Amino acid sequence: MTINDQLCHIVPGKELSARIRDLQIRLKNQGLDGALVIQKADLFYYTGTTQNGWLYVPEDGDAVFMVFKSVARAKAEARLPVIPVLSPKKIPDILSQQGLGLPETLGLELDVLPAAQYLMFKEIFNTSHIQDVSFEIRSQRAVKSEFEIQCMQRAGLMADRVAEQVTQLIRPGMPEIELAGLLEAYARKLGHQGLIRMRLWDNHLFYGHIMCGAAAAVPGAFASPTAGAGLNPSIGQGPGRDVIRPNEPVLVDYVFSLDGYLADHTRIFSLGPLPDDLQKAHEAMLTIQESVRTAAVPGAVTGDLYDQMIAMADDLGYGDFFMGAFHPKIRFTAHGLGIELDEFPFIAKGQTQTLVPGMTLALEPKVVVPGKGVVGIENTWVVTDAGLDRLTRFPDAVCVV
Repeated sequence: MTINDQLCHIVPGKELSARIRDLQIRLKNQGLDGALVIQKADLFYYTGTTQNGWLYVPEDGDAVFMVFKSVARAKAEARLPVIPVLSPKKIPDILSQQGLGLPETLGLELDVLPAAQYLMFKEIFNTSHIQDVSFEIRSQRAVKSEFEIQCMQRAGLMADRVAEQVTQLIRPGMPEIELAGLLEAYARKLGHQGLIRMRLWDNHLFYGHIMCGAAAAVPGAFASPTAGAGLNPSIGQGPGRDVIRPNEPVLVDYVFSLDGYLADHTRIFSLGPLPDDLQKAHEAMLTIQESVRTAAVPGAVTGDLYDQMIAMADDLGYGDFFMGAFHPKIRFTAHGLGIELDEFPFIAKGQTQTLVPGMTLALEPKVVVPGKGVVGIENTWVVTDAGLDRLTRFPDAVCVV
């Protein structure tokens, strides 16, 4: 069997070409002569592959894709010419062979590039002035094409199927980690790729968080309103060995990762009805979600939406527990997503970015009550001319099993 026989879900060539052209416009606007794209998520976005290599995008002309390993795999997956290279030190020679000199000003992804890599490329491009190009790349990736939205719609359908499966698996006395393992196996059967990419340095996520009762309210370092104890301090988040009990909220905050694209949603399950105070808190979060759904139209400012959600939580009586109960709290209520879980835009304190059609958001108003648990909601949405359109559709109400 050849590599081509085993591959599916290839990003169309015209999609990649359009992305590279868009980047070139951004380079010109920023006065950059070229950019060297290295990070795996960005490489996938512009080339359709994550093979080990370097993509040089000049402000004009054809991009140059140089690959170390695997060249054969890159040729099968990418929809642009692939040039084998054994060392990044050969990049200037390859650019010269393509009729390109070293750029006067070079863009690098300085938000994610390790210091040792930066110093190496500073030496390789020793006549170039290096600038950060990550904001331009992230801003471009924030607005999804129709192809990308379709990918995320498919991921959303699979996320809904995983939520439905919870009702078939959950039972009293089951440890969180057992439910997580069964759900993760089911997600893999549906095509979950297993890896959830995050851009924030040193942040990792395995599928998501499944936590019950008071265990769900345990704080942690992860950039989320929830963390959980996890199995040990080396992980410090996610499902642990606490058991599921009747009349307690079971938080299922899972990300479905399909063909490179993500859908993120949270649902609350319960074996029997929740206590009235938690049920009312959950309904309050649905009220906040609906308010943002109608307000998050093209042109809306993300920081203003954040302030609106904070004010509503205060007015409804949940300000002390909204998006966390321990200080410091996270200062966002929604995050962009696509290839990575933490893309632009963020509905966050002080943000000035405006929404435009094609942006995708995971909107997640939640209440964290120490000693009792977590309630609330998260859905993935796409910004359209008419406002937010929902990509995850499993019912929002507490699912009583």
